[in-house]
Amino acid sequence: MSFDAEKEISKLLGDLHMAQSEIGRTYFRWRKTALELAGPKANPLDVSLKAAEIIGAELGKAALPRLNWLKGEEVWMRSLAGGIAMQWIMGGAIVRIDKGQSPNEIFIKWERCPWPTYAKEYGVKMEEDVLVCDRILQSILPDVNAFFNVNYKIETQKAIPRGQGVCLRRLYKA
Repeated sequence: MSFDAEKEISKLLGDLHMAQSEIGRTYFRWRKTALELAGPKANPLDVSLKAAEIIGAELGKAALPRLNWLKGEEVWMRSLAGGIAMQWIMGGAIVRIDKGQSPNEIFIKWERCPWPTYAKEYGVKMEEDVLVCDRILQSILPDVNAFFNVNYKIETQKAIPRGQGVCLRRLYKA
């Protein structure tokens, strides 16, 4: 039996995309279930933001062993931004890291992200998608800041769900 590398790679890539889609849809299925269990008085945004805090805090704790302060703050910051980007890349987004105008800032740019599509499929408002993503990102930082005795912040400057073509976040030393 002959091995067709191109065919195998195409199959693996297709399987990866299906798995990424399933992860996104599972989050929104969970959200729908949580809201049904919480009852009609539950605020969907509150439920989603609470989940985002938990997700972000766990991502922050998971990032700690991978961050190395010994190589200098600029390298450390790039490593932190790269870890953040990788979380979304694993979920199907196209994300890149760009240097800022000073060593104390870096930009994380989502050029494509499937999450607004999943949100739309489940009737979730686009602004909620932005706010949940923001809360995840902001919730990564408290443990990282405390552990390394720094004060980093992240802010959204542009967002795909707001029709701005990209999501652009500025990670900076406050």
